[in-house]
Amino acid sequence: MSRLPRSLVLWLALSGAALAAGGDHADPAKDAALRAIATRDAPKEVSAQDFVAKEPAKTGYCANIADAAADARFAWQKEQLAAMEKQVEERIRLLEEKRAEYEAWLKRRNEFLAKADESVVAVYAKMRPDAAALQITNMPDEAAAALLTKLNARTASAILSEMEAARAANLARAMTESGRKDATAPAQAQKKNQRS
Repeated sequence: MSRLPRSLVLWLALSGAALAAGGDHADPAKDAALRAIATRDAPKEVSAQDFVAKEPAKTGYCANIADAAADARFAWQKEQLAAMEKQVEERIRLLEEKRAEYEAWLKRRNEFLAKADESVVAVYAKMRPDAAALQITNMPDEAAAALLTKLNARTASAILSEMEAARAANLARAMTESGRKDATAPAQAQKKNQRS
């Protein structure tokens, strides 16, 4: 029940009891008391002053709990950051494992290629110059020049003498250019570093 019906019921009950007890002669003091109670319990109209009066209490409440709310927010953020940090550490660990795996694979691959290069060089070194010249003639210039560079000078010259003159000249030029590139690369890197 709302306050209006209860106070109205109370007022009616008391006034009914007063009329029944006193008949036509009601006590004016009792009537005044009953009217005061009914007025006090009756709902009031809401005005703008009621909101203005209540606002400082709300502001005070918010100001009183601001530090506690900020502490709770910081604690929550700290927990979130700790959880994210664990996730990042786990991902870093997984990446480190993958990196180590790839490094091991790359090392095995490079060892295999080095062995393959050594074995190919050994094969061409043991071949007759005319047979080696026929096979090297069909290779790309860079691969042929790299192979001839790894052979000893006597074997490489014998193979080049069995080739056509133009092809032998192209391979000899590629061999000398690769030698210059290897020798000049560190010098050029030093010049660039000095300029910077």
